[in-house]
Amino acid sequence: MAMLDGRWMHGVLAALVPLGLTAGQPGPSGSPAREKPPVVLFPAFHFTKLQATVRDQTTAPGCPRSGTFQDWFRNDRPSRFSQVCRDRLLTLRYRDDPSLPMPERFAEQPGVTVEIMEYGRTDSAPYYEALYRRLETAGYVRDRDIRVAGYDARLTPDMGGFFERTRRLIEDTYRDNGERPVHLVGHSNGPLYAQYLLTHTSQAWRDRYIHGFTPIAGNMPGQGLMYSVMFTGQNIQDFGYPTTRQNARSSARMYQSAPSTYMSAADPAVFGDREVVIRESSTGRSYTPRDYRRLFADAGLPTAGKIAAYYIGFVRFADPRSFPDVDVYGEKGSGLPTVVGARLANLSTGQIADPGGFLRRDGDGNQEDITNNAILAWRAMRCHHFSLTDNPGVEHGALPNDPALLDRLVTVLGRPRTRCR
Repeated sequence: MAMLDGRWMHGVLAALVPLGLTAGQPGPSGSPAREKPPVVLFPAFHFTKLQATVRDQTTAPGCPRSGTFQDWFRNDRPSRFSQVCRDRLLTLRYRDDPSLPMPERFAEQPGVTVEIMEYGRTDSAPYYEALYRRLETAGYVRDRDIRVAGYDARLTPDMGGFFERTRRLIEDTYRDNGERPVHLVGHSNGPLYAQYLLTHTSQAWRDRYIHGFTPIAGNMPGQGLMYSVMFTGQNIQDFGYPTTRQNARSSARMYQSAPSTYMSAADPAVFGDREVVIRESSTGRSYTPRDYRRLFADAGLPTAGKIAAYYIGFVRFADPRSFPDVDVYGEKGSGLPTVVGARLANLSTGQIADPGGFLRRDGDGNQEDITNNAILAWRAMRCHHFSLTDNPGVEHGALPNDPALLDRLVTVLGRPRTRCR
């Protein structure tokens, strides 16, 4: 996921904080409305609070050998670790061993562990305060029937115990709230993780535990901007572009090492050659999503090419066998200039982004129209409800806080599920 005019961006490795929920305890406003389903939120890319613990690291000379730092959008906790140090210590190691399944080829730097802070609780994703408050006005209680399926945004949903952890959270939320099926809400990259869960569980499981799914600007087929970020980097704390070559290098290398970068990059099966994602000035060459193999080969990035071949288009959604087969109430934005790529001087890693060189098309300020319209494929679901509501002029980050969208969400939560069997 990336941000307006490139300022916003865009999951075995994570050690988790104990859940510690207060399920089943009455809140200050009394019991929630029994007829409404509990909600589990899947946050956007790096909107889940992570904490890194460093013990005697030697990976990054000049950086503190030990200590802790946090990583999340709008992180307001000062740290002794500079942005470059954080990037270097969060850069995953890749073991090029074909005998290992791809998810097992990635590891943290020696001496570094990363945990999800306050897993399951609304405090783990503070950006969504407006959503939590709107649900509270409808009788919901935080951490009881509003919970958060956070994840390490560097990792894909086949890593870090995501699937088992999230399925357990949903089943616990169902039981703790009178065996009411759970409504999934996802923002930006969050719907990728929710969709992976839905397509890796049985229909019987979904029929029992899931009320419906509201993807808000879901990044299902990826977005073009992710390709240029692997050359320029982008800082998580404010989604601004690095202004020094040292930071651009550390950030770009971190993105190159993260499998989620490739999962989030425009899938040529959906995009084809409909947009240019890199235009290289030194050769005059242009690269579309269809050209990603040539892009990484020309850039001398063979490891990126191997990861890309596995993870681009990783979360299936467009063919009937990959439909979520639950009621879907999608939301999107439109009508805003949206960065989909960049003109680069060359294909070296660690370039300073030039806002004058961004390539744009219509979208929500973060994700282009191709991405935001992709779930229209789900109109072909055999039985379940599908809708996709446009919010013209509402940019990507504002969508989950938009009053009209939140009112529609509350209305949806009051509707019964479609009975297909």
